[in-house]
Amino acid sequence: MWSLASSITHQDGLELEDAKQLLRASVREHRKNRSEKEQRAAGEKIAEHARELLDGVRCAAAYASRPTEPNTAALLRMLDEAGVEILLPMLGPGLSRDWARYRPGDSLEVRAPGRPPDPEGPGLGEDAIAGADVVFAPALSVDPRGVRLGQGGGWYDRALRFARPETPVFAVIYDDERCTEPLPSAAHDRPVDGVLTPSGWELISG
Repeated sequence: MWSLASSITHQDGLELEDAKQLLRASVREHRKNRSEKEQRAAGEKIAEHARELLDGVRCAAAYASRPTEPNTAALLRMLDEAGVEILLPMLGPGLSRDWARYRPGDSLEVRAPGRPPDPEGPGLGEDAIAGADVVFAPALSVDPRGVRLGQGGGWYDRALRFARPETPVFAVIYDDERCTEPLPSAAHDRPVDGVLTPSGWELISG
């Protein structure tokens, strides 16, 4: 059975970013083997569990999934039906950060290969995430400390600086992408507060 934890044991002696890149490659390769049906089913279950996190939530920061990620269409639909305002990332040139309001049915466009779908805007500014009462963030893996393995580039680590300190951040992953061993991390990596998977959600105790 595939396990990201087993890959960790082979990272000794590698530079931090090299180790992260090898782990990212392992997760991405495994994700390619998941069918669209599995991705959609995972997304539906994730949306059901996310509903339990909406007490007092008026605005949520989420994201439009890429092809191999757990499909977030159901999550976005559920948030909208619950009357929650949705903010989606807008990725500008380089590592520029912005957010835009979104409702299911609005236009989404992939502006560069490998990038997630972007809303049309208008952009609200990189600090708009401060208005979110909960954040659902993409990830490739999360370890027991809440260290999140992202896609690389540090976009979310930088963007989350503008979230309110009390706002919980949940990484959205498949169940078998939770890592039991510590993931390689840098000082600027921003731990998440919880994990949301097809099996449920869990807060991470620091």
